[in-house]
Amino acid sequence: MWRDADFRRLWTGQTVSQLGEHACLVVLPLIAVLTLHVDAGRLGVLRAVGQAPVLLLSLFVGAWVDRWRTRTVMVVADAGRAVALGAVALAGLLGGPGLAALLMVAFAVGTLSVFFDVAYQTSLVRLVRRDQLLRGNSALEGSRSVAQIGGPALGGALVSLLSTPVAAASGALFFVLSFLSIRRIRRGEPVPGRAGRPPRMRRRIMAGVRFVVRDGSLRAVGLASAAFQFSFAATMTVYLLFLPRELHLSGTAVGLALAATGPGALLGSLLAARLPRRCGHGVVLVSAAALGDGVMLCVPGLHGPAAVTVPALVAVNFLFGACGQLVNVTTMSVRQAVTPDGLQGRVAATITCAGMGTAPLGSLLGGLLAERWGLRTGLLVTAAGMLLSPALMALSPLARLGRTLPAPRDAHARGDSA
Repeated sequence: MWRDADFRRLWTGQTVSQLGEHACLVVLPLIAVLTLHVDAGRLGVLRAVGQAPVLLLSLFVGAWVDRWRTRTVMVVADAGRAVALGAVALAGLLGGPGLAALLMVAFAVGTLSVFFDVAYQTSLVRLVRRDQLLRGNSALEGSRSVAQIGGPALGGALVSLLSTPVAAASGALFFVLSFLSIRRIRRGEPVPGRAGRPPRMRRRIMAGVRFVVRDGSLRAVGLASAAFQFSFAATMTVYLLFLPRELHLSGTAVGLALAATGPGALLGSLLAARLPRRCGHGVVLVSAAALGDGVMLCVPGLHGPAAVTVPALVAVNFLFGACGQLVNVTTMSVRQAVTPDGLQGRVAATITCAGMGTAPLGSLLGGLLAERWGLRTGLLVTAAGMLLSPALMALSPLARLGRTLPAPRDAHARGDSA
């Protein structure tokens, strides 16, 4: 696969785009915390606004992407996000962005990120053979998981070490690099379902929803994802306040602690290419989710100087990254394997909506718990909630998956092919 120039271009573009996207998830909140001095409630609102497009738009985007070239969707999304962050940089030069401006930019970046994320997942299925999905997802999700924490670490460093305009402009640069890489993909892209007059949007969306609901494995992926993303969003809202205010860590120390998930995710990516085939996909999913989510319960118990807390946070985040990446790659490979080509975008969007759509509510809850119960108690409660995800997996057909991926389901026989 690495000898395939188009796959390398997709991987490169997706990697830098994900890095920019996840850097923004910390750059904008940290600008609000360090420059505007917002409280926990307003920080929760800012994070919720950035995550709201997943809930509001995912199903529509999935139906739309299934009928368009994913390359076009991705480059337009990259260009739009670069412009949005450029606006923050310009506002910084003119005196600093206000909270209203940050809310608008967070919503714009979140909206375009929904388009990009659904498109790149669909793009892989159109670019490689089905027997290459596990390896392809291992590469793509490996870089995404590294970006999930490497991006916030980079974002924390940018805000701490550079001015607000430079930090925002640096984030925009990642989207420009992604734009340049993805637009160079040359392979013709088959787009299922473009012939003839398309069915109504509502009918096409519901076909994807029905397919997920009727399939036990996909239904479990959606429920487990919803439980995890809700609790994780709540946890991160408290976490971003807990590290600087309760443990008194600098922005650089926060970035260093969060960055440890990057190497962990890289290890998880390597394990994901082999471990499910040796131990079974179900065993890997349940055990990795339980270990990775459970280790976060250690964080609320940390006390002491940075010389003690930072190494402990590094160890926790490394394990969380490794296990989380293992779960991400395995679940995505299962989803892509059982889904017909013509439903890939809608199924990806349905599961994204079910999972990430709960994140805004989780962010709001995290801010509320931090205000009413305190940072340490709030973090303990939200971290404990993450264990619901492996529990749901253990009680579902996912736990019984063996060493080989299941075959694609017949959408036509089930009436879900619209």
